[in-house]
Amino acid sequence: MLRGRRSECEVLDRLLEAVGAGESRALVIRGESGVGKTALLEYLVGRASGRVVRAAGVQSEMELAFAGLHQLCAPMLGRAESLPGHQRDALRTALGLRAGPAPDRLLVGLAVLGLFAEVARKQPLVCVVDDAQWLDRASAQALAFVARRLGAESVAMVFAARTPGEIPNLTGLTDLPGLDLAGLPDDDARALLRSALRGPMDEQVVARIVAETRGNPLALLELPHGSTPTELVGGSGMKAARALPGRIEESYLQRVAQLPSGTRQLLLVAAAEPIGDPVLVWRAAARLGIGAEAASPAAAVGLLEIGAQVRFRHPLVRSAVYRAASPEERRIAHRVLADVTDAEADPDRRAWNRAQAAPRPDEDVAAELECSAGRARARGGPAAAAAFLERAVELTLEPARRAERALAAARDKHHAALPDAALGLISLAEAGPLDELQRARASLLRAQIAFAVNRRGCGAPALLLTAAEQLEALDLRLARATCLEALSAAMFAGGGGVREVAEFARSMPRPSPAEDAADLLLEGLAVRSTDGPGSAMPIVERALAAFRSPDLPDEVGLRWFWLACRTARDLWDHETWDVLATRHVRLARDAGALTALPLALSMRISVHTFAGELAAASSLLDEAEAVTAVTGCHLDGALLLTAWQGREAAVHQRIEAMGDAHPGEETAGLTVGVWARMVIHNGRGRHQDAMAAASHAEVHLSEEGMSACGVLIELVEAAARTGAPERASDALRRLTETTRSCGTDWALGIEARSRALVTEHDSAERHYREAIERLGRTRVRGELARAHLLYGEWLRRDHRRVDAREQLGTAYEMFTTMGAEAFAERAARELRAIGEPVPGLAFDTTAQLTTQETQIVRLVCEDLTNSQIAARLFLSPRTVEWHLTKIFGKLNITSRKHLRG
Repeated sequence: MLRGRRSECEVLDRLLEAVGAGESRALVIRGESGVGKTALLEYLVGRASGRVVRAAGVQSEMELAFAGLHQLCAPMLGRAESLPGHQRDALRTALGLRAGPAPDRLLVGLAVLGLFAEVARKQPLVCVVDDAQWLDRASAQALAFVARRLGAESVAMVFAARTPGEIPNLTGLTDLPGLDLAGLPDDDARALLRSALRGPMDEQVVARIVAETRGNPLALLELPHGSTPTELVGGSGMKAARALPGRIEESYLQRVAQLPSGTRQLLLVAAAEPIGDPVLVWRAAARLGIGAEAASPAAAVGLLEIGAQVRFRHPLVRSAVYRAASPEERRIAHRVLADVTDAEADPDRRAWNRAQAAPRPDEDVAAELECSAGRARARGGPAAAAAFLERAVELTLEPARRAERALAAARDKHHAALPDAALGLISLAEAGPLDELQRARASLLRAQIAFAVNRRGCGAPALLLTAAEQLEALDLRLARATCLEALSAAMFAGGGGVREVAEFARSMPRPSPAEDAADLLLEGLAVRSTDGPGSAMPIVERALAAFRSPDLPDEVGLRWFWLACRTARDLWDHETWDVLATRHVRLARDAGALTALPLALSMRISVHTFAGELAAASSLLDEAEAVTAVTGCHLDGALLLTAWQGREAAVHQRIEAMGDAHPGEETAGLTVGVWARMVIHNGRGRHQDAMAAASHAEVHLSEEGMSACGVLIELVEAAARTGAPERASDALRRLTETTRSCGTDWALGIEARSRALVTEHDSAERHYREAIERLGRTRVRGELARAHLLYGEWLRRDHRRVDAREQLGTAYEMFTTMGAEAFAERAARELRAIGEPVPGLAFDTTAQLTTQETQIVRLVCEDLTNSQIAARLFLSPRTVEWHLTKIFGKLNITSRKHLRG
């Protein structure tokens, strides 16, 4: 047991017990330098009974993508053959073991989860990561993803990291369970201090050291070494207080200064070589004429140990040695490390060392770094690619080449989600001699960054439009693709930007071939915005037919399916919307494009929601939220699903979350939130509340698209039921402008139902019957059920109880089957009002199951295997097995066959 760490050791003991019992755990041990994090990790490793794998973040490797993950996974890669093909390929590509397209980050994380689970099948697996604050961004994201998805794999993941205030960039790890370390209690601190020294010590000095170090164990052990015996015995005290890590480093440096010259050089080489490879260190030392005997003095004073791995006494020793060296000494160390690094096996680390060794601009080294950037980009490491290119920029003398590399580095920074750094590099590039096309591409990159940072903001469309204007005479295809991006950005943002972009798009020449799906979509949407839906319909239909074609290239589908889906939805074409959304989800899954998957799933959820298939939509929602927990996206489809389910509190929570993500924005996103609120209020028969909600979206009701139409649909009902016929008629007029031009049964059925609400008695029934007939020919079952409900309410108020009972009973049955609780309650109230008995509502037949267990049941009923379910829910197959065992017990069944029954 470590001195003064009983409770912390007990936490680790319980963690190991849980893992030994088949559970999984994740923990981040946090604290300042020297507080004992590494000691606790060593305690954990010593107590672990299963397999242990270790890694450590190294500051100089923070720019090398997946460097930390490579340390952790390399000993286990023999088990990677059991992973699904996409996952296995993604992991091997990320680690540089195979060539291929850049893998999706989440797919890499899922591969690591599967690898850990597979290794842990035979014995518990304990993964230990020290100095996690120095992990490269890609490794930190992957490991954080895995740690959040652990379930029943017998895996422990324990990280040690400095406090966020000291090292702010703990990517993805700050939300994991934590163990915060403080200094030792006074009694333990005094005992540890006295154990480190021989001879007497003045009690006042002891008290001062304990107080100044705040019980930091490493400081208690190291700082007295920098004090004279007179200071320790006579009471003159320690030197003036400075930041604790700096004082500890100074203590180490005092010992380093007393070592022979060769030993100091060996320490510097080891400090500059981050992976701890003793063969590499000894080869570099030999180049400097340093023999094996140089290691003995460093080992004697406990600073360095060279065995199977090169290990410093503490990471602060490494940083102290490296920082204390002169620039020339560092360059020499990196030069010999570059000389002894295999150019075939590890070209990127060799290039990095050559770059660190370069004293002045060097085109050969810069070109080598550019090649390394390309390899990093291919592995899915844009942050690493940007780092290589940034250093290449520094080493490039020729101005045009320097600007070109700066622009490429900016693009990689953007793809790595580092917008501020990307903008700085764009400015650097623009200061150089760029040609017209390069300047246009720089403008495009600025616009894309603006759209990525604030997807619902109003600035991105104008920037994208400017970039399209610059590109028109230089690269027409890129200009039109940029224009389509500008149009989609304007549609996200709302307001008047859509028409401005559309007018420019119509002024551009058309490239050939003329039937390109994305280009047709641009033309159709532009005509729709300038000339109205009727004029655009033939072009948009051709565009949607092109997107439905089996010959559509995957890359086009992945990029633009979401916009094609939205277009089909806005044209009230549920069939095409269904087909495209299904293909989009399948393509995103098959390609492993998990960052594209949330938007695809959101569209698919909306398709199911309008079809009244709320259970199927909920099944996809669990999958979508597993992704968005990592990506931070917010799903409009989830909001509408929740509203149709009648979950009012959840609707408000989702709307608040959207507002937190986009604070202060008055955009089209507001319209979706208002639409969802109105569905809830109208569903519960609170029409006055729906009217109040509509007032928040009035400014956006001139917009095109389903969101604005959805608000108009709800407004017609709310206004008609609250004695505001003029508002109801005005909303119907605006709604009709869209429904008539589209002419589908869905559109005309909604129009007929809405018209019935504002029509005098004699004609209303005809409109209700038309609505039921038209909507009955579609799959939009939720709106059909509402038509039955409204017709039944109208019949009841007309005292036609028998006819009302039929319509209300149909509505009630449909809503309860769907799981639309609020609307079902409303239908039940109407039935009771005519004396009809209504059975109790039962929307959840598996209430004893958790949300995740219910999701697994649904996927089993779709005949998915455990591995397929695990991939869909971002779990390991072993966790799925564990959940199924619990499900069988809760439902008193014994097989998947019984579960389907």
